[in-house]
Amino acid sequence: MKVIVFLSIVLTSPISFGQNSMSLAVLKYSGGGDYYANPTALPNLIKFCNNSLSTKINEDVPYVEVGSKDLFLYPFIHMTGHGNVVFSKTESENLRNYLEAGGFIHIDDNYGMDDFIRVELKKVFPNQELIELPNSHPIFKQRFKLDGLPKIHEHDGERAQAFGLFLEGRLVCLYTFESDLSDGWEDQSVHNDPNEKRQEALQMGANIISYAFNN
Repeated sequence: MKVIVFLSIVLTSPISFGQNSMSLAVLKYSGGGDYYANPTALPNLIKFCNNSLSTKINEDVPYVEVGSKDLFLYPFIHMTGHGNVVFSKTESENLRNYLEAGGFIHIDDNYGMDDFIRVELKKVFPNQELIELPNSHPIFKQRFKLDGLPKIHEHDGERAQAFGLFLEGRLVCLYTFESDLSDGWEDQSVHNDPNEKRQEALQMGANIISYAFNN
């Protein structure tokens, strides 16, 4: 309980990016989906944030299981993958408690997750619906002024969309779809994306980090 209270205090107050180091994590889940996809993505985004936003985020990124009490040690959780996702009842409750306590999760569909994650999120918040964020939402207007969610890779010819789950007006879950955002955070050699695309992805990622810790 003490950890939950601490987390709530951390995330409901603006954070000075110059303060002591904090850590972020990647969510480990069941169902067969590749939660471990894009291993260089979050470390690269952290480096970019530390350089461009003067954050002091630990560059070591652990994997944390969705049902673990250790979830509450990390104010920001990133989740990605290409396939199936399954949350047990206990895991759903743990994730809900984490988000209600002040935590933030960014879910990036790496192509193939959408059909599954929408079902699992209804386990976490049965009465909540994903709401598409307009291009005017403040998350796109942090340090970097963007015209909405950048589209890094093309799959089905659909536009990139950002969806949110809100608790009492606070965005607690950002779901990025048809964007492949975290692919753009990976080492350049992985996807050979143009530098312009990688910069768009990293700038959007920095905006997400900035928004999560200051709103």
